[in-house]
Amino acid sequence: MRNKGVAMEVVPVPHARLGEGARWDERTGTLLWVDIPAGLVHRLDPADGSHESIDVGQPVGVAVPRASGGLALAVSEGFAVHDGELTVVAPVTAAERPGNRMNDGACDRAGRFFAGTMAQDDTPGAGALYRLGPDRRSERVVDGVSISNGVAWSPDERLLYYVDTVTDRVDVFDYDPATGEIADRRMFAVLPQPDGLTVDASGHVWVALWGGSKVVRLRPDGRLDLTVEVPATNVTSCAFGGPDLDILYVTTAWDGSTGGELWRRRTSFTGLPANPYRDLSP
Repeated sequence: MRNKGVAMEVVPVPHARLGEGARWDERTGTLLWVDIPAGLVHRLDPADGSHESIDVGQPVGVAVPRASGGLALAVSEGFAVHDGELTVVAPVTAAERPGNRMNDGACDRAGRFFAGTMAQDDTPGAGALYRLGPDRRSERVVDGVSISNGVAWSPDERLLYYVDTVTDRVDVFDYDPATGEIADRRMFAVLPQPDGLTVDASGHVWVALWGGSKVVRLRPDGRLDLTVEVPATNVTSCAFGGPDLDILYVTTAWDGSTGGELWRRRTSFTGLPANPYRDLSP
């Protein structure tokens, strides 16, 4: 089923070279997203249309709220926090192949921050997926990743959905919300160049398709439920926001002629806000 009636609208904010990591910050009622190569974190307040950006000084794959204030980030060097200035708390890429950087990620309800890496030149298998705990220690949890992308959980947090874009599939792990451990990786759905993803309140999985000009909604069994067309080729991430969490926000990337806009449309579905990173340090 295709999306019905309501068209996507472009949000009047600066275009990105590579927009990514849309996240709804429920605490502030704002949308976060990044422009990766520009090193910019963007924040939109839909209530008044105001927009601000933070230059973190290096490529940034994703920004999430931080429970103690400010933001937690996956930057080129590793995991970082930002509260007026950038502090790298867990270097990651120095131990990997030279030229790697961090990419997309998300937090579970306990505040563990999962984010992965990729090679700048797209070398296959050069990256990994990491988990940053409240103690600011990071642990590698998946090896041999090419382009680490979307991370999201089922509403009961018993499943973790994960994208390595070059595999053309969305995978799912069993997840232990008490420990943050993952197990039994398996295929959830086959899709052409999946990118960022989110899960709605009913447990359906929404996936942005790089090069596909669309976001797809998948049923909990992995079957296609509906397709939302996006007026851009390279669709990179999606998230629900707004007071009722019923507005789908979509980031895109420049393809050489078009793209880089932030898009949105109201839906009949309800999403979930972004969980904050909960570190034990001030």
